[in-house]
This record gives sequence, structure tokens and C-alpha cells, in this order.
Amino acid sequence: MSEVQTLMDMGFPRERVEYALEVTSNKGVEPAMEWLLAHVDDPIPSRPSAGESPGPGAQPAAAVDSSAGAASSSTSGAGETSAPVAKSLKCDECGKVLRDHTEVEYHAAKTGHSQFSESEEEKKALTEEEKKAQLALIEEKLKQKRIEREEREKTEALQREKNRIKSGKDMTEAKRRMEELEMKKIVEQRKREKDEEKAARDRVRAQIEADKAARKAREQKELGNTEPAPSVSSTTVSSPPAGVKSPPRDYTETRIQVRLQDGSTLQETFNVKEQLSAVRVFIQMKTGIESPFSLMTTFPRKLFAEDDYEKPLEVLGLVPSAVITMTKTPA
Repeated sequence: MSEVQTLMDMGFPRERVEYALEVTSNKGVEPAMEWLLAHVDDPIPSRPSAGESPGPGAQPAAAVDSSAGAASSSTSGAGETSAPVAKSLKCDECGKVLRDHTEVEYHAAKTGHSQFSESEEEKKALTEEEKKAQLALIEEKLKQKRIEREEREKTEALQREKNRIKSGKDMTEAKRRMEELEMKKIVEQRKREKDEEKAARDRVRAQIEADKAARKAREQKELGNTEPAPSVSSTTVSSPPAGVKSPPRDYTETRIQVRLQDGSTLQETFNVKEQLSAVRVFIQMKTGIESPFSLMTTFPRKLFAEDDYEKPLEVLGLVPSAVITMTKTPA
């Protein structure tokens, strides 16, 4: 709402409101209202219409009106009866006396009344009590408007704070959901990796078991094809003479002890026909080590090459038992 409309809502005519704002350099409603209350009965200088300017010899309208009034009075004194002069305007619907057309327009806009007529009744100036009452009413209106404005500002500030808190909660909730999704992805990835690792170990274990079963079946087949040796009486067979070396014993299994890099040991029994690579797979399954490593014997000292891992344990001289040391693969 503009300053002019605000002051008009308080009961001041538009013309006086515009003049009060002009006099107070448009500093706001309160300075203009104070001027209006302090100059209730002061006349307002008339202003020339748009496009008109008083000439150098022109007289003010007040002077013209006074001269015309003087002439009229002199004429009436000459013997003629003067016509009644309209001093105000009156609302025919509510009977309120209005000072000028500005007040008529304001009253019509505020009440919706449309019937007005000229009146000889002069609108009296406000008494001191009326001025105080109107000032108190205006101050009460200003106070009420100020309270309403403060309440509106508080409500708007509270709504802004609620929106800010809601926005912060929404951002926190969105961040929490993102973290949960990321954590879920990490857990699923770890579970998938563990499942893949377990499947790989199961495949290696199954392959080892299959190799053992195949070797066992092959050995049983070979033993079934061999004929039993004739029994020899203990009375006819005597111990070999001194200086004659007994033939080597046939071993089917060998016991391998593995010394790890941290000082701990592993022990397992292997078939002598198994390759050295089976020992390496056994170490990987027991320790979970995936990085490359090598195997060696201490007595005699020998570092096994890559082609040695394809040879059976009996060919490598690791029968009937052996100690193998785990070492890093040389660069």
C-alpha cells in the first residue's frame, strides 16, 4: 500500500495528504501524519493545473475570489438579495458533511455512497478534544498496523526457518541414504569376492582330490597286474652276506614338512607320484597367500626351478620325507 493511500485510510483528504508528503520531503507516513495533525486548520495553497502557469500580471485565485466576493457584496448591498453560497458537500445517504471534492471521492470510495449535494453548512474545524481523539485513533491504527507487520514478519521468519530446517533434514537424509547405498555396494562386493575365492579354493581342492583318486586307482590297477612273488622258506633264505647292500624299499607316500616365512610349519602326507606343484597348492590353501613364492631344500641346498614343479616328488628325492622351506621368488 502507498503512503498516500495509507494516510487517506486514516481519514485525511488526498489533497492535504499529497501536500503534507511534499512539505515533509516524502520522508514517510509518520512525518506527514504529524504535519497533518499539527496543521489541521491551515489552508493549502492552490496549485495551477497541468500545463498552466500564472502570468507575470496574473493575480492569485484567492485575490480574484476576494475581489469577486467584494463586487458581489457591493451589488447585493445595492438592493439585490444574494443567492445562498455552498460551503460544503453533504452525503445524502449518511448525512456526513464533506469539505471538498477530494473528501467526497475518498468517502465514496470507502463507503460506496454515490448521492451527494451542496450544503450551506460549513464543516467545522476540529476541537482540541476531537484532534486528540483523532490522533489517538490514528496512533492506535498505526500501532495495530505495526503489530500486524511484526506478526507477519515473525510468521515469515518462522516459515523460512522451518524451510531451512526441512531442507537441512532432507539433505542429511539424502546423504545418509547415499552412504547406506555405498556401504551396501561395498558389502556386496566383498561378499562376491569371498564367494569367488571360496569357489576357486573348492575347485583346487576338488582337483587335488580328483588327482589323488586317479593316482590311487592307477596304483591299484598296477598292483593288480603284478604277480605275487614266490614264498621263500626262512630256512633256505638267510640274511645277505656282509658287504652286500639290500635293495631300496618302494615307498608310496612321503611326509613333507614346510617351513613358512614367519617361522611356523605345516606338515602333510603326499603320494610320491604327486608333483611338487601339489605342495605349493597345499601351502596356498592353508595360508591364503596369493603372491608368488618359491620352495627350496636346505640339505642338500636346492632352489626348485619352474620346471621342477611338474616333476613327481620321488624324482626330486623328497621320499620318504623331506623338509621344504618357503622363500620369496627371486627378482
